[in-house]
Amino acid sequence: SKKLQGILDVEDYTDRASGMRLVIEIKSGFVPEAVLEQLYRLTPLETTFGINNVALVDGQPRTLGLKQLLEVYLAHRFEVVRRRSQYRRARRQERLHLVEGLLVALLDIDEVIQVIRSSDDAAAAKQRLMAVFDLSEVQAQYILDTPLRRLTRYDRLQLESEADTLRADIAALTEVLDNETRLKQVVSDELAAVTAAHGTPRRTVLLESAAAAGDVAARPAAAPMEVSDDPCWVLLSSTGLLARTATDEPLTAGEGRASHDVVVSTVTATARGEVGAVTSAGRLVRLGVLDLPAIPTTAAGPTLSGAAPVSEYVALERGERVLALTTLDADAAGLALGTRRGVVKRVHADHPASKQSWEVIRLEPGDEVVGAVQLADPEQHLVFVTSDAQLLRFPASSVRPQGRSGGGMAGVRLSPGAGVVHFGAVDPGVPAVLVTVAGSSAALPGTQTGSVKVTTLSAYPGKGRGTGGVRCHRWLRGEDTLLLAWAGPAPARAAAATGVPVALPASDTKRDGSGVPAAGIIDGVGPPPGPPAAG
Repeated sequence: SKKLQGILDVEDYTDRASGMRLVIEIKSGFVPEAVLEQLYRLTPLETTFGINNVALVDGQPRTLGLKQLLEVYLAHRFEVVRRRSQYRRARRQERLHLVEGLLVALLDIDEVIQVIRSSDDAAAAKQRLMAVFDLSEVQAQYILDTPLRRLTRYDRLQLESEADTLRADIAALTEVLDNETRLKQVVSDELAAVTAAHGTPRRTVLLESAAAAGDVAARPAAAPMEVSDDPCWVLLSSTGLLARTATDEPLTAGEGRASHDVVVSTVTATARGEVGAVTSAGRLVRLGVLDLPAIPTTAAGPTLSGAAPVSEYVALERGERVLALTTLDADAAGLALGTRRGVVKRVHADHPASKQSWEVIRLEPGDEVVGAVQLADPEQHLVFVTSDAQLLRFPASSVRPQGRSGGGMAGVRLSPGAGVVHFGAVDPGVPAVLVTVAGSSAALPGTQTGSVKVTTLSAYPGKGRGTGGVRCHRWLRGEDTLLLAWAGPAPARAAAATGVPVALPASDTKRDGSGVPAAGIIDGVGPPPGPPAAG
C-alpha cells in the first residue's frame, strides 16, 4: 500500500538453526535508522501498551505504579513472615512447656507413680502433682494423659533432644521477629526460591543502543528521508481510506465520478506534521501525515482508490470506526462532537504531546459518537438528524466548550426509541443540502436501497439547543426509520460500501416530503472535493 517509504526488498532467512531472521534492504539515500522507526510505528514489530494496575490496599482500590506495587507486595510478605513466625514460636513454646514437664516427671518417676496411686481421683492427682513437683496445670494434665510405656530411658533421650531443638527454633524465630535485617533476609531467600522454581529466562535481548518506543518515536527529519515539510491536504473517504495530497492546492470536484471519490473529512496539514482521527468510541488518535500514501494531483479531482485503509494506522476495538479528521493546531476553533443519545460537546484544542491517543468525551454506557467536525468558527451551525426524521440546527456558540474529561450537554431531545443518525456542522453563508435515506428497521443492513430525499438545508428553521427539531422526511409504505442522513455543502455525493458512485435525485422543495427510490444501496454521503466549510 506504499505507506512505508525507502524499503527496496525483504529477504527471509528464517530457519531452524538461526530462528527468525529478516533482512530488509534500504533504497539509496534513505537512513536505515529512520526507516526502522517507521517499521516500529506502522507494524507489530514493536508495540507499546499501557497497564492500569488497580489493587486493593488496606481495603481501598488504588492505581499503583511499578515501584508502589513492589512496595505493597513486600510489605505483605513482611507481614506474612512476621505473623507466621509468631504463630510457629507460640506453638513451639507450648510444646517445650509440655516436654519440660515430662522431663521433670522422669527425674523421679517412682514418686510420680506413688502420688498418682495414692490420690482419690484424677483431679486430686493433678493438684498433688502441681504441688509436689511445681508443675503447671497443663503440664500436670499432660503427665496424667501420657502412657507409662512412654516414660522410659529411650523416651527421655528423645525428649531432651526435642527440647534442645525447640529452644533453637524459638531462638531463631525470636531473632526474625526482633531483628528487621533478619526478617528481610528471610523474605529475600523465599523470593529467590520462588524465582528458582518458577522463573523463566528473558526471551528478548535488550540492546544498549535501542531506539525509543515505536509508538512515540519522533518522525525522521526532512533531510534523511528526503521529504520536505510542504503543506498538503489529508483526506478520509466514506469507505474508510486515508491519503494525503502532494500540495495544498484547492481540491476540485472534476466533471465525472470515480470510485472512492466521496470524501467525508478533510484537514490541512504538512507532510511531516500530525493530524488527529476521531473514533466512535470518543477517542482521538494521533496520525503522522508522512505515513499516509500520497495521491497525485489530477484535473478530475482526487480519488482515494490508491489510499490505505484507516485500520492500518489506527488500532480499533470491535465495533469502533473512524468518523472524521481534525487538526492538532492549538489555535484551532475546537472540535464538535455529537453522540447517538443526542449529547453535544465542544472540545478545547488541548492535545497532550506525550500521548498517542486520548479520550475527548466521556460517554455513558451504551452511547457512541456518531459525528465529529473541526469547527472553522463558533458561528457555524450544528446539525442533528434523528432516526425518526427530526432535524435540529442551532449555533455552535450556544454550546459551552469543555475539557477532554467533560461529558457534553443536551443537544437534541429524542423521542422514545429514537437515536441520532447524523451530526455535522454547516456554514450559514454557504449553500447546504440535506440528504436523508429512509427504510425499514426490520430489514437486514445492506439489503435495501431505501428512498432518498435531497432538500435545501435553508428550508429548515433553526431552533434552540435541547429541543426536538422539525420533521425532515415523510415515510412511505414499509418505512419507519432513517437509515442514513447527511447535511453539508452542496452539491452532495453518494457512494456504496465498495466506493462505487451512486446517483442522487434532484432537490425536493417539500421540507417534509417523502423520498424517491435510490439508484443503489447508499453507504456514505459527502460533499464534492474542495475547500471544506469546516476544514
